[in-house]
Amino acid sequence: MLSLPSRETILFYIEDVETPIGRAINLTIMGLILLSSSLFVAETYPIPDAIALQIDTIQRFLFGAFAFEYLVRFWCAKSKLQFIFSFFSIVDFIAIFPFLFGILDLGYIRILRWFQILRLIRFFTFKIYIFHIDNEDSIIFIRILFTLLTIIFIFSGLIYQVEHGVNSEFFRTFLDAVYFSVVTMTTVGFGDIVPASQMGRLLTILMIFTGIALIPWQVGDLITHLIQTANKNKNKDEKACSGCGCLYHDRDAKFCKICGTKLEVD
Repeated sequence: MLSLPSRETILFYIEDVETPIGRAINLTIMGLILLSSSLFVAETYPIPDAIALQIDTIQRFLFGAFAFEYLVRFWCAKSKLQFIFSFFSIVDFIAIFPFLFGILDLGYIRILRWFQILRLIRFFTFKIYIFHIDNEDSIIFIRILFTLLTIIFIFSGLIYQVEHGVNSEFFRTFLDAVYFSVVTMTTVGFGDIVPASQMGRLLTILMIFTGIALIPWQVGDLITHLIQTANKNKNKDEKACSGCGCLYHDRDAKFCKICGTKLEVD
C-alpha cells in the first residue's frame, strides 16, 4: 500500500528549486503564470468568439490550478495565520481572487488579474538556481529588469482596464497601454495619449511618481554594485607589500614604492 507524502515533504518540493522534482514543479508553476498573463494580454485584442470562449475555459482551468496550489500551501503551512498574512500568500490570494468571485460575475474584480505577474517574485527572491544563474551581477541585473517589466505590465493592465471602456480611441489594445506606461514612467510625456477618466488620471500620477522613484533607484543600485565588483577585482590583481601593506603598485613593479620591500612576484 502506497503512503501519501507528508506535509513537510510536499512543502519542501513546492519551495525547492534544486532537486529535479522541485525544479519541475516550480517551472510548471512559472509556465502557468506566464501563460495566464499572456492570455490576459490576448483578450485585449479583437479575437473571434470561438477563440475567446476557449481562452475563457483555459483561464478557468488556470485559476483552478492556482487555487489548488494556494490551498496546498495553506494545508502545509505550520502557522496558518502567519501564512495568510505573509507577502507571498497575499499575492497568491490576489491572483485567485477573480476566480473565487467569478461565479458572481463581478466584472470589476477582474482588474486584479493584472497582479498575477507578481507571483513570479517568489522565484527571484534568492539566487536563481532554477536557471543555473549564480553570478551576483547577473542576478541583480535580472532582478532589476524583472522589477521594471513587472511594474510596467501591472500599470499597463490597470490603465487599460480603466480607460478602454471610456477612452477606446487611445487605449485600443494592451500595446497602447504599454506605450503609455513607458512614456509616462520615464517622464517623457509626448501627450499623444491622454487618460479620460478620473481613475486613469490618478493612475497616471502614480506611474509618474513610481517612475521617478523606482528607475533611478534600480539603475543606481546596479551601477553601485558594478563599481564595487570592479574594485574587488582590481584589488585582487594588486601586489600587496609584505612590509607596509601598500596595494598600489605598477604591474611590473618589483619593490614597494613606499618602503622598498621586495614584492612577491607571481
